[in-house]
Amino acid sequence: MGFTRRDFLATASALSAAGILEAKDERTGMPVRVLGKTGQKVSVLAFGSGSRWLAYKDEDKALAAMTKALDLGINYIDTAYAYGNGQSETWAGKLMPERRKQVFLATKVSVRTGDEAKRSIEGSLKRLNTDKLDLLHIHNLLGEEDLANIEKPGNVLDVIRKMKEEKVTRFIGITSHTDPAVLKAALERHDFDCTQMALNAAKAGMAKGISAYGEKHEVSFESLALPVAMRKKMGIIAMKIFAQDQLKAPAKDLIRYSMSLPVTACVLGMPKVEFIEENIAVAKSFKMMNHDEMQRISGELVPAHKAAIDAFFADHIDA
Repeated sequence: MGFTRRDFLATASALSAAGILEAKDERTGMPVRVLGKTGQKVSVLAFGSGSRWLAYKDEDKALAAMTKALDLGINYIDTAYAYGNGQSETWAGKLMPERRKQVFLATKVSVRTGDEAKRSIEGSLKRLNTDKLDLLHIHNLLGEEDLANIEKPGNVLDVIRKMKEEKVTRFIGITSHTDPAVLKAALERHDFDCTQMALNAAKAGMAKGISAYGEKHEVSFESLALPVAMRKKMGIIAMKIFAQDQLKAPAKDLIRYSMSLPVTACVLGMPKVEFIEENIAVAKSFKMMNHDEMQRISGELVPAHKAAIDAFFADHIDA
């Protein structure tokens, strides 16, 4: 069954209640949402250019895959120097002379000291064939010690703020899939424009830490960091939708779950062209999961997977 006007209005109403506006791109039919206080409209699917994109191995195949995604309506590219030590950015940069005006381009800086961060950002700009980024994230926030290092005067947080002042990037943000409490603290203390966090049905936790199936899951991005980002009207990007392929559930259900959260976009790695087509089809026919559906899928996945994927992401290197 297709995505009806009634479905669209119901979805728009639910998202509006969370401060997120949704529309549809008239040319491609792709749903777009406003990226928080940035005011930018981006596709609900973001093209993840990490290990799954690098899995194409052949540059021509990788570029053909990204081109197909852009042609079908994705307009958000998510990359980082850490993805292949610059390979992802280099590949994406091959398309920028033709596509730059059509895409929302986000990359990330992993190093923490100021001088290293400046060099890393300069390298990213060269590889991406652009003089301006749309979004520059501090990549992969870990624990409290890492946050303290990021915040030291002259280190990476000061550098990305300077990059925004100098209009090297329009917006700044921070990403994490490791410690929800530390990300919560970072978002509370600093006025980022955006944040990207691990939000999937197996890492779920209700707003007060109590789930419908009677277990407490107080330590989750959904219960701790997400409400802060919402309150501060940040653009919220979901990642790790499939938990690095560790979740045994239909892809369409996992995508719908994360898209039904108060997020703007979901970053997906799509290592096969057919995955691009299938995932975009899910996005274009998207129907908001209701409360019972979301709790059903979480109720099935959290007891079976949450502890294991929390342990996995505790020392997972996002590269």
